[in-house]
Amino acid sequence: MNAPDALLRPFEELVFDDLFVRSHAADPGSHNVPRQVPGAAYSRVLPTPVAAPRLLAWSDALGESLGIARPLPGSGMVADVLGGGRVLPGMQPYAARYGGHQFGQWAGQLGDGRAITLGEIFDRGGQRQELQLKGAGRTPYSRHADGRAVLRSSLREFLCSEAMHHLGVPTTRALSLVATGEGVVRDMFYDGNPQTEPGAVVCRVAPSFVRFGNFEIFAAENEATNLKALADWVIRHHYPYLGEPGAATYAAWFDEICGRTALMVAHWMRIGFVHGVMNTDNMSILGLTIDYGPYGWLEGFDLGWTPNTTDAQGRRYCYGQQAQIAYWNLTRLAGALSDLVGDDDALRAGLERYRIDFGAHWSRMLADKLGIATREDDDPLIVDLFGLLQQTETDMTIFFRRLADVPTGADVAAEARLTPLREAFYAPAVLEAEHGRALADWLLRYTQRVRDEAEPGASRIGRMQRSNPKYVLRNWIAQQAIDAAAQGDMAPTERLLELLQRPYDEQPEHEAWFARRPEWARHKPGCSALSCSS
Repeated sequence: MNAPDALLRPFEELVFDDLFVRSHAADPGSHNVPRQVPGAAYSRVLPTPVAAPRLLAWSDALGESLGIARPLPGSGMVADVLGGGRVLPGMQPYAARYGGHQFGQWAGQLGDGRAITLGEIFDRGGQRQELQLKGAGRTPYSRHADGRAVLRSSLREFLCSEAMHHLGVPTTRALSLVATGEGVVRDMFYDGNPQTEPGAVVCRVAPSFVRFGNFEIFAAENEATNLKALADWVIRHHYPYLGEPGAATYAAWFDEICGRTALMVAHWMRIGFVHGVMNTDNMSILGLTIDYGPYGWLEGFDLGWTPNTTDAQGRRYCYGQQAQIAYWNLTRLAGALSDLVGDDDALRAGLERYRIDFGAHWSRMLADKLGIATREDDDPLIVDLFGLLQQTETDMTIFFRRLADVPTGADVAAEARLTPLREAFYAPAVLEAEHGRALADWLLRYTQRVRDEAEPGASRIGRMQRSNPKYVLRNWIAQQAIDAAAQGDMAPTERLLELLQRPYDEQPEHEAWFARRPEWARHKPGCSALSCSS
């Protein structure tokens, strides 16, 4: 339901605050050039104005929750601000300093190399939200980059942030997409073929963009005062229910971070989402999905699949590794907080909570996906299903969504059970051979389990459909919106925004987007694999 217009304010009437800036150590330098920035949490930096900012897309759902009226598309004051060309009263733009482990190796100082936080506002629920521009120009943390972002990556982040929210996954959000009117040179696959692409800026929104890496850099550089100040600030403003900072509170806080991270990753696994670049600087201290780069959804179920070309050899961040990598990242955060917490047993207890919580969440979510009861043991029904899905190219989203349509009666023929699932297979002929017989045997066991548990059919199917989305932001679908946007047509983006707000509903008018990856997309750049280039 749309909010009444009287409750929504024009963008220019927003009241901005700068709590983060006022609360932490600032970079004493003022030169906006790539450099090391010791002893600071952030650097003050203004976005770099662009040639011709133009508002391309706007999230009504997020705008309404923030209490902001939808602005007119095209040029104007809102496009100027959200494109980086104008700073409103109360804004104190800054780029945060952090470090991180990238692909398992300590990378030293990283920081917001192309993201600039404008300031904070209060949403309609009274919660403080930060507005951050990604692609707004160079900062002291840009290293050898230009601080800009291209349309393809900005549009992907804009759409995916909102899609994940409506899927029920903890995530940062995206308010707007602004074209810059300028070209950006990028080598998409780092293969020596740079091209000029249209530039864009996305406005990201979250209660905080603090990452594991914000603490790692302070620990690595022995900046104990800054580390404690940031930890105390995060606890007071984002975990106030834990009480005032102190030894016991720090331990409880780490425990909570582990719990939130476990829930987030379990949700990724539930919907077949692969983040693609789970470096510690891309891990939110609030347990939110952050930094949408070379992400993807499983088009064919494969535990070893990664959408990131940079990760193609090692597959460190593949689908099946995500839970373990999150644990590894939490151990790096534990190391950064070790002196502050002062109790390694408490940190180990937090890590154990992650392991237990993830297992519990994942087991419950799998049970909901299958419409069966949760078991404490390693359920062989689930293990055998994953083996079958892995053996032949099987669309995960379609398979689980259509599983609710499988008849469960005792006298149903094997073919009748297989029929609803046929569209999930890229080579349906495999169902006429040994694989089909194996799947039929599994379905026989599965339907017997359903009958034994005797949950009313409507309840079971409803539970399955609430856990198994019909529509996800498949790469080939996002690429079609990108191609259209590059030609000035934002209609596909608007349709996708509408579709992705109700991913669990049937929406028969959008049935064409409930489909396996078409063959033309199998090897098309942006559909089959992506890089970190943006």
